[in-house]
Amino acid sequence: MTTVTAPHSLARNGRYIGWLISDTAKGLAGGLFGFAIPLIALFVTDDPAQAGIISAIGMTTRLVTTIYGGVLADRHRRIAMMVLGSATGVALALAFTMLALGDALTFATLLVLDVLLAARTGLFDIAGESALKEIVPDEAMGRAQAANQGRDAVLQLAGGPLGGVLLAAGAWVVGAVMALCHAIAAVTAWMLQRSSRSDDGAAVGVDEADAAASDIGILAAAVAVGKPNALREVREGFAWLFSRPDLRGALFVATIINLGFSTALTGVIYALQQAGHSTITIGLLSTGGGVAMLIGALVAPTLVARVRAGVVIIAGLAVSTVGVTGMILVHDPVPLAVVLGLTVFFIPAVNAALGGYFMVATPTELLGRANSASAVLGMGGLPLAPLLAGFGLAWIGRDGTLAAASVLCLISVLLAVATAGLRALPVEAGWAAHAKQFA
Repeated sequence: MTTVTAPHSLARNGRYIGWLISDTAKGLAGGLFGFAIPLIALFVTDDPAQAGIISAIGMTTRLVTTIYGGVLADRHRRIAMMVLGSATGVALALAFTMLALGDALTFATLLVLDVLLAARTGLFDIAGESALKEIVPDEAMGRAQAANQGRDAVLQLAGGPLGGVLLAAGAWVVGAVMALCHAIAAVTAWMLQRSSRSDDGAAVGVDEADAAASDIGILAAAVAVGKPNALREVREGFAWLFSRPDLRGALFVATIINLGFSTALTGVIYALQQAGHSTITIGLLSTGGGVAMLIGALVAPTLVARVRAGVVIIAGLAVSTVGVTGMILVHDPVPLAVVLGLTVFFIPAVNAALGGYFMVATPTELLGRANSASAVLGMGGLPLAPLLAGFGLAWIGRDGTLAAASVLCLISVLLAVATAGLRALPVEAGWAAHAKQFA
């Protein structure tokens, strides 16, 4: 008699729902800050180059701290780090609110806040991403990643207009909503920690003294990450990643496409602000992208289940490159929103395919460091994006900046086509077997 096992249901996985709520609240807080800071910097300095400097330094800080965030994620309880990271976010968001109420937002204070919030993201968010492997089985990872992409699309759909409305009401309102979001993320992560199960399925009672000691240990580790053993652990993560021909090529492709797309989007936002468009109008620009990503996220599970991941990734990059090039031809917010929507339509499927395979292929004990290594490679060029956008607008104008960004995107497509390991990635059902060939 043959027993048929029903597919894992994410909707019935209470721990995944708790993780998703916590991660979504944290993501909304980060999205609001990411939307507000460049515009506030432009209002304060009236200089795209200075706004670009703030963003570039913040991104560099996130890049560096992400390296050590992976070490912390592999050393400590990942869900406990989610709690601590969100609590830190509450404190920083309240500090931003107080500075805004005191009319003390300047180039210097914005730079310091951006650096501190970027460091929080780098040190703690890798733990949240890595915790997903403890909650969702491998056979459902592609669907989980696709669902996360849908969530991200909703955040983009709502985040831009919401950020524009909040910023129009006052920068302090943005800070207050950020603090609320981080508080929700902290509470739900704490509840998730309380519901943790041991490997044999029995409930684990959480000793509060032990939990407090662990969280203090996390803070101590965050201060001491520069010790030789931490550096050795960082090298292990990078070494494992570079040893995998099925992964390393895709990560270099991600570096280039992220730089090109981020440069284009930042340049468009800066140009609209300099042309006198309101924050609400600029926020609505993301609506087109959010709608397209939401629809794209709905078809992503079907694509990753039926189409080879390598094909999905290369085709998605090609469509994005065409879209970035198309932005050169349109200048008004509504047509730009339409073109942006076409540009990002296949991004959820690309991220679900690449991110899902990565989670399946990576051993749990290395997941934090491997995640941080891949994030560093993927974000490696991002600190240059606001600088390219800011100085590009000043030196070669909007269309020249977008043309340079489209060239970067085209390079990523050509590199993807030339990478055998990326082209060979199979459909979702074959991920585990394919990954075992390189274990």
